Amino acid sequence: MANLNGRARRKNTYDAIVVGSGITGGIAAKELTQKGLKVLVLERGRMVRHLEDYPTAVLDPWQTKYPLGQLPPDELAAHYQVQRRTNYTMTEYTQHFFVRDDENPYTEENRFDWIRGYHVGGRSLTWGRQSYRHSPIDFEANAREGIAVDWPIRYEELAPWYEHVERFIGVSGQPEGLAHFPDGHYQPPMEMNCVEKAFKSRSEARFPERRISIGRTAHLTDPTEEQMALGRTKCQFRNMCIRGCPFGGYYSSNSGGLVAAERTGNLVIRPNSIVTELIYDDKAGRASGVRILDATTNQAEEFYADVVFLCASTLNSAWIMMNSTSSRFPNGFGNGSDQLGRNIMDHHLGVGASGEAPEFADMYYSGRRPNGIYVPRFRNLGDAATKRSDYLRGFGYQGGAGRSGWDRDLGARASGRGFGAGRKAALSQPGPWTMGLGGFGEILPYEDNRITLNREVTDKFGLPTLSFNVTMRENEMAMRRDMQTAAAEMLEAAGFKNVKGHDGGYAPGLGIHEMGAARMGRDPKTSVLNAHNQVHECKNVYVTDGAAMTSASCVNPSLTYMALTARAADHAVQARKRGDL
Repeated sequence: MANLNGRARRKNTYDAIVVGSGITGGIAAKELTQKGLKVLVLERGRMVRHLEDYPTAVLDPWQTKYPLGQLPPDELAAHYQVQRRTNYTMTEYTQHFFVRDDENPYTEENRFDWIRGYHVGGRSLTWGRQSYRHSPIDFEANAREGIAVDWPIRYEELAPWYEHVERFIGVSGQPEGLAHFPDGHYQPPMEMNCVEKAFKSRSEARFPERRISIGRTAHLTDPTEEQMALGRTKCQFRNMCIRGCPFGGYYSSNSGGLVAAERTGNLVIRPNSIVTELIYDDKAGRASGVRILDATTNQAEEFYADVVFLCASTLNSAWIMMNSTSSRFPNGFGNGSDQLGRNIMDHHLGVGASGEAPEFADMYYSGRRPNGIYVPRFRNLGDAATKRSDYLRGFGYQGGAGRSGWDRDLGARASGRGFGAGRKAALSQPGPWTMGLGGFGEILPYEDNRITLNREVTDKFGLPTLSFNVTMRENEMAMRRDMQTAAAEMLEAAGFKNVKGHDGGYAPGLGIHEMGAARMGRDPKTSVLNAHNQVHECKNVYVTDGAAMTSASCVNPSLTYMALTARAADHAVQARKRGDL
């Protein structure tokens, strides 16, 4: 029996285990395998292969089961109670990339919109692809303002890893030379349309501190040899990205990181493998591996490695750690600080303004650009001119201009028309030009914004679930008021008509930028991870997804997750060589 157990353990032993295959799991797999480690990627969901498993990628509206791909309300209510809160994203085109909520319940003490996709590639297949660096003031803000704890790193330490990731994934963008909006390594930017160009010139003339740029997005506009060798090519401006891109025009784990890792010969991907806990070896004082539940057989199994990377997404990585209790960690893995599950953040949105530009009625544009404009943060930048007395931190705007009526997907849905002569007549004339700005605002890290393990409510596998108690506070509400006012000011300065501010309300989670839960910090008494994303109390476990974030900034965070992951992977390989792990 001892020999059988020994052989089984050797069979299930790798140099490193990566939990999760999404935006950070793919980068971890690439970096570790390319540095020579034998890596096992454990994904709780099904296999999705690039090219092979994008069933709706080229589907036309008339080929869908339901009119225009819109799922019936009763199906949404029965299976997607939470996922449908994303509104336009939950359709027949995309439902296979989102979880069924009736099979994956959780408890909302306060409303929290947990939008998930369990499959190889995770949300890297459905992310918004906006790719921005956090700035020096983002890494310094907590210390400067006495909020939460200080980041244990600064921008300068992460800058080389930002560039490393940008070169690999491919980011198109426009350098702006702003210290609070750091430039990166970019492929040629996408072009603004005529209304956006007019908006930029007129608004900046009135508000020069409110710079307007094209979005920095992980789409190839001039692919490198490395990117083409992976099978990727230029973005085709189809704007069907959320269905999976057969061209590899935008970056995903499936078209990038996992492909690069597989080509080393050092990668094994095991789908349908739900990691339920980390295994802690008391004698060695380290994690020896992970325990999984096979989603197809319902059998438990163990896998072993020198190094474990948790890249399961913020809330799932925290769930694994909270569910990993032992005599050493009775309150959750690495939770001596009692910060595990706390300081949950997102970006608040759903507020801004819109207006009309009737003077451009004879103009249109070509293609469906999968990108918009971006207005970098212009509040509280450390000088008197940008300082606000009613709130800390700041926000940016994403948005753009367009004409309804000619877009095959969104226009058809927005118009409410179907097919036939009426639809054809409607398509013969585009609708009016409209311009919109939507704010993405920073939420501060509040210790009592938290998740806890709920053993009373279980999922379809009988596993405990999460309870959420996350709210916004007055700082965020004051920021929202300014987000609406400032957007309207900019549109009015550009001479647009019928300018209207809006705040449609927001519940945390809908930004789909959940962060916190296992924050980085300098002191093990007040944080879960150190400067290299290692668990303070167990150095061979690294957490590099959004759980590691100490503060949120106001920019899309995925590029920062990837940079932290690449940096941590390099540290892990070197530490393993030294025998430190």
